[in-house]
Amino acid sequence: MPESQYEKSRALFIRRWGEMAASWGISRTMAEIHALLFLSSKPLCADDLMEVLQISRGNASMNVRQLIAWGLVHRVHHRGDRREYFLAESDVWQMFEIISRERRRREIEPIVETIGKCREMLAEGNHASAEQVEAGGVFDERLTDMQEFFTVANSLFNAFVRTGRSKMGKLLKLLVKV
Repeated sequence: MPESQYEKSRALFIRRWGEMAASWGISRTMAEIHALLFLSSKPLCADDLMEVLQISRGNASMNVRQLIAWGLVHRVHHRGDRREYFLAESDVWQMFEIISRERRRREIEPIVETIGKCREMLAEGNHASAEQVEAGGVFDERLTDMQEFFTVANSLFNAFVRTGRSKMGKLLKLLVKV
């Protein structure tokens, strides 16, 4: 039976979502499962995920657990059915807030912590040579710039979260003026 335009469109979105996520260092399969659940009008079980995406049960299970841990997918139980069903967060703004928070926790916070540790180590000042003192000064200056950048980026993210969907247009207009 030929594929419908719905099926072709869904497959295209799922594939592109997976490619985008893979370029961010997120498992392609995890992203494809998320895309399939996001597009679905009803909760899906592992068998559904396996059939549509042509993946193993173990792969489906492992990636669904990760999506649940991120807060992007929730378990849904159907009375009288022993299988677990899964549903993705459908509010796009909420979804991107969750993704942003998780990426900040996993990626930004560790590097900010590392920058602080590196600056502390430099402040101890037991350099072996004048050349190292000079290099250490440049290093500290660049770390300071990076720390300031992340401080501003975190402030913008916090403003985005506090503002919410309803006031985002006003915030954007204000930012464009600045």
